[in-house]
Amino acid sequence: QLQLVESGGGLVQSGGPPRLSCKVPVASLDVYVIHWSRPDPRQEREGVACSSVSGDTDSAGPVKGRFKDSRRVAENTVTLQMNSLKHKDSAIYYCGAIWNISRICRASRDSTYWGQGTQVTVSS
Repeated sequence: QLQLVESGGGLVQSGGPPRLSCKVPVASLDVYVIHWSRPDPRQEREGVACSSVSGDTDSAGPVKGRFKDSRRVAENTVTLQMNSLKHKDSAIYYCGAIWNISRICRASRDSTYWGQGTQVTVSS
C-alpha cells in the first residue's frame, strides 16, 4: 500500500494561483507516475495533470496549459501549480500513483493508489 497525502487546498481567489502538494513515500518518484484528478460534471474522475519518473509533464482537458505538475524528488513531493483559476475549477483534487517507469506520461485517472483528496474552492 502506497500512502499519498495531499495538502494545500482551501478557499482561493479567482485567478489563483494556489499550489497543491502530494507527499509520497521515499523513493516512490523513481518508479511511479503521479496523476492529479478531479470529478468531472458527471462526477466521474478525470485526469488533469501528471508527471513521469523523468520529470515529463502533461495536462489535459479544461486545465490544459493552466495547470502544471512538477516534482521535488529530494522532498518526496509532487506539486500541482494551478494558474488562471476559474470558479469551475472548484473540486476535490486527488493525487494518484501508478507504477510506470516510462519517461513520458499522459494525464489520466489511471492510478493504483490514491490520496484522500483536498478541496479547492475558487471564489468568483
